Amino acid sequence: MTRVAAIDCGTNSIRLLVADADPATGELVDLDRRMTIVRLGQGVDRTGRLAPDALERTFAACREYATIVKDHGTERLRFVATSASRDAENRDEFVRGVLDILGVEPEVISGDQEAEFSFTGATKELTGRDDLAKPYLVVDIGGGSTEFVVGEDHVRAARSVDIGCVRMTERHLVHDGVVSDPPTPEQVAAIRADIEAALDLAEESVPLREARTLVGLAGSVTTIAAIALDLPEYDSEAIHHSRVSYDRVREITERLLSATHAERAAIPSMHPGRVDVIGAGALVLLSVMERIGADEVVVSEHDILDGIAWSVA
Repeated sequence: MTRVAAIDCGTNSIRLLVADADPATGELVDLDRRMTIVRLGQGVDRTGRLAPDALERTFAACREYATIVKDHGTERLRFVATSASRDAENRDEFVRGVLDILGVEPEVISGDQEAEFSFTGATKELTGRDDLAKPYLVVDIGGGSTEFVVGEDHVRAARSVDIGCVRMTERHLVHDGVVSDPPTPEQVAAIRADIEAALDLAEESVPLREARTLVGLAGSVTTIAAIALDLPEYDSEAIHHSRVSYDRVREITERLLSATHAERAAIPSMHPGRVDVIGAGALVLLSVMERIGADEVVVSEHDILDGIAWSVA
């Protein structure tokens, strides 16, 4: 076993996984897995820069994670940053801060690299299951971007497009610093138009409709699963590998897009950091399912973070 740590810093959240990995058996044993909403991508779609308060929230989480990594005696650490830091003019400031705190330089990876990690993390433990037909379509709905990956045992095609839940919310639902509560039909239609255009772009290089199993990743998808399961609180074990039908996803999406902030916040499994962006994230998932004709989505709690850990091991 090799003790490894992986950090995934996205547009909405930063996550840590400390695990013992055995490449010979394909076993990854979690020792610590946690997530902090930092909204690093706050305003990036509009300004092209990482905001000072967003950087400080992220650095505060990094300081907490540095202590955890040290306490576990981790042998190797890899820090991967995705959409928001990829887009920002001042990403050097972000890189310097992370290096000072954690002693490693964050790798601002491409969308294609992000897709590779997501596919590995989501599908490694699905090998040998007769109930899930191949090829898989892995869809990772992030804050700034969404990754589409088609493959069997390995990636066949991948594409990253800019339709994350934070980006869509800030672009279409925020006026004068306030999120529409609830959004108007015109605003929902504008988000839908962006999503459909991005799906057209993804289909230029990824055969989305060839997929036989849709695997959904990241907070928007897992939150929808938690709502579908009517959980009294967020429960990763119950959510992992649950299946949510198209009809249920459509019902939940319509409910979220017609709800007020208070009504969404009152959902027991809803993380406070997702209340404003969950509607846009749900609409991305629903649109994907409609595009490929999926009857259900298989929900995975294992994703890019696990893929990063495997790359270190």
